Amino acid sequence: MNSHTKAKFSMIFSTIVFGTLSIFVRNIPLSSGELALYRAVLAAFLVSLYLIVKKNPIPFREIKKELPFLILSGGAMGCSWILLFQSYRYTSVSLATLSYYFTPVIVIVACPLLFHERMTKKQIFCFLMSTLGLVLLVGVSGVGQSGADIIGIALALIGAVFYASVILLNKFIQNTSGLHRTLMQFLSAIVILTPYVAFTSGFHLGELNSFGLVNLLIVGLFHTGFVYCLYFSALKVLPGQEASILSYIDPTVAVFVSFFVFHEAMTPLQMIGGLLVLGFSLYNEIGNDAGSDETASER
Repeated sequence: MNSHTKAKFSMIFSTIVFGTLSIFVRNIPLSSGELALYRAVLAAFLVSLYLIVKKNPIPFREIKKELPFLILSGGAMGCSWILLFQSYRYTSVSLATLSYYFTPVIVIVACPLLFHERMTKKQIFCFLMSTLGLVLLVGVSGVGQSGADIIGIALALIGAVFYASVILLNKFIQNTSGLHRTLMQFLSAIVILTPYVAFTSGFHLGELNSFGLVNLLIVGLFHTGFVYCLYFSALKVLPGQEASILSYIDPTVAVFVSFFVFHEAMTPLQMIGGLLVLGFSLYNEIGNDAGSDETASER
């Protein structure tokens, strides 16, 4: 097996694992903030261990000018996790995930405003069609009759805004790449999330039963720590466009998890809306050969 094929299988495996995150999150009886904090702590531990074994320390002298952006992006990453986890408590995994994957559309709109980049006709078309998909997800009859679905979708969309802000902030981070960037963002998230959890839900790790603790370890060490290392190893080999396209396996798996594991139904119009959001976000990626490493650490 050559390096490209191995990297491709690693990427596919990683994105499939990312799509199963909700299965384990729903088995952890902690607040969303506390869960996000422990996820960052466990992942930071494992990534640090990996970098030590590889004798690849963070080059602090080279990245010191980028520390403000790393801290801000780490905090935004933590907030996006909190909002996504919280959205799982209100609506179905499929609706929460598809709403969260509105992020590329937010980036499309934000770049011309922040970086004076001109939107192409293709980007405008993708924005309009993805927005139509979101309207179908949110506005169809049967959604939000109790208000819970609307709250869940709103939380996921706000999470998508934070997710997008991390991607945009990463445009200012040029000297810190791959796992170094991810580790710094994990550490920043820990610094920001610790006081947030202390003043809101408090710490209840000691109250977890063995089942909840096992699920937490899976989310932090496996889903985030180990799989991130695997994911970044694949990114070094795969072309940016191929990696970006393969990343759409993640929400697709999440939709299957929602249907087959949690038995959460979607109406035909919601399915069409989800296809529009994912399809036109994917279509926007095709032909753009930019690297995808700047989006990896926010999953």
